[in-house]
Amino acid sequence: MMPLLKYEIRKTWSTKLMVLGIVAVEELAFLCSLYLMGQNVDNWLMALSTSLLVMTTIGGILFIGISSVVTLHRDMNTKQGYMLYMTPRNSYQILGAKMMENGLSIVLAGAFFFALGTLDITLLFGRMGELGKLWEFVTDILRQINSDLELSAEMMMYLVANALASWLATVSVAYLADIISSALLNGKKFNGILTFVLFILLTALLSWLQRSLVPAGSPFTTLALIDTAVALAYSVVMYVLSALVMEKYLSV
Repeated sequence: MMPLLKYEIRKTWSTKLMVLGIVAVEELAFLCSLYLMGQNVDNWLMALSTSLLVMTTIGGILFIGISSVVTLHRDMNTKQGYMLYMTPRNSYQILGAKMMENGLSIVLAGAFFFALGTLDITLLFGRMGELGKLWEFVTDILRQINSDLELSAEMMMYLVANALASWLATVSVAYLADIISSALLNGKKFNGILTFVLFILLTALLSWLQRSLVPAGSPFTTLALIDTAVALAYSVVMYVLSALVMEKYLSV
């Protein structure tokens, strides 16, 4: 499994370096705008760099998941993955390495962007001389999301873990939909439409399970824990189903 995991990491490393390069340029612009703050210059650089960093944070994590699905599609439908499937590895190992790489990448990217965002917000409020208002600022944002939220390290961990687990589950659904498209619907009429409908239905099922398994009136921490557990379990189920289809219809 480890050689396959290393192979998957090397194969997707260039896209991650590209994202890191973009973030580095945006972060440099943000730091420059902090240095120029209060020197009677226009704050357009601050607004632009902040907006770009927020969009890159969201887009970067989405891009990691989407690029993983695209890589899987190429491995199944082009010569890119021919040698991979000629190795003495079964579909469970091949797909498992892909999902491990994607899950690890999503977690590390989430941790990186969370740490960078925390640092930038702290630097901004410190430069403004209003560091004491930072706690109130973040608390107001959280309460706009859910009125029961209270700012704490534990709460932030719940939020981040829930978001990352849900995105990993969504990517695993995309894996299954794409594998079914390549294995069972390849060459069939309306293949793309049927694959998209399957993806929507499975994603909707995940959302329904997360909502229905939470007892009414549960506190947010309980909600977040159950949502995260359901998302991770759903990812495992999607992995097993995907590997079964691969092993039966795509294994050489």
